[in-house]
Amino acid sequence: MTVIDFKSVGDRASSEKFAKKENSIPIGIKTPLRLGNQNDGIFAMNFNVADQVDDNFRNLLLTNHGERLGHYDFGANLRELAMEYAFDTFDSEAITRIRSAINKFMPFISPRTFEAIPLTGANGVIERVDIVITYDVPRLGIVERKTRVSIFTRG
Repeated sequence: MTVIDFKSVGDRASSEKFAKKENSIPIGIKTPLRLGNQNDGIFAMNFNVADQVDDNFRNLLLTNHGERLGHYDFGANLRELAMEYAFDTFDSEAITRIRSAINKFMPFISPRTFEAIPLTGANGVIERVDIVITYDVPRLGIVERKTRVSIFTRG
């Protein structure tokens, strides 16, 4: 009869004590605002720096001048371009506004690519333009992250 001491057996590598735990300290509130789960608290939270930067960048792109209290010029002011998509100047003006907003409010972001995707409705009229921006954040090691915002062109 073989006697085995349990002290020398050890644990499985899949054991819960070896599982990598995510950061349990919230960094910021997720937008759009929604109720959280048991880990978040009252509102859903970002626990990852890359997700929080993406959330903040998307909010910068979607904010128009005059919408942020105390910061009249905050935002990329893209909604103003909503009815100008049919003109050739849309892309260049949008890129200029986005670059200006990044330089002023989020200079740590390095934009790589810009893409405007028109989406037509049932009647063949462009109803929405999705803007997809690929960017890097070198200091945080974030590479080729994409964010997408929609601008509705018809009301």
